[in-house]
Amino acid sequence: MDVKFLGNPVILEGHHINVGDLAPDFLVVNHDLRTISAENFRGKRIYVSVPSIDTEVCDREVRRFNEEATACKDVKVYVISMDLPFAQKRWCGAAGIENVEVYSDYKDRNFGENYGTYVNEIGLLARAIFVINEDNHVVYAEYCEEISHEPHYEEALKALKDC
Repeated sequence: MDVKFLGNPVILEGHHINVGDLAPDFLVVNHDLRTISAENFRGKRIYVSVPSIDTEVCDREVRRFNEEATACKDVKVYVISMDLPFAQKRWCGAAGIENVEVYSDYKDRNFGENYGTYVNEIGLLARAIFVINEDNHVVYAEYCEEISHEPHYEEALKALKDC
């Protein structure tokens, strides 16, 4: 898959995820600097990979999923970025984000490697969405072709409603 950042080609490192794959486990860090395993994340869920929640596009994306999460009570939304947990906590508080959980991959890049979203050239995660069903299978996977563009929200939300 060809992915660009601001028009320049970049390489996504790690394991590329496809529809039908079993969702890989990963470790991330929460706001309290505790390492959390994805084994704790069960049921229907969305993993939203963003470069940095402090950017305009990521801000819009996280806010959109925060709004959508209120309508989908049986679904959990997890946003993962390379931002430090302190910055994530500050941003979530200022933005009023209450319906999604935000985690950092800064420590081990475990999510980025297991989901093929780590971009070594910029030290950030690519923009991607993964919808996981209750059986822990990927039912939707989108790697945005241009990292600075928003994802296809409607397609991801349709996949979520259909699973």
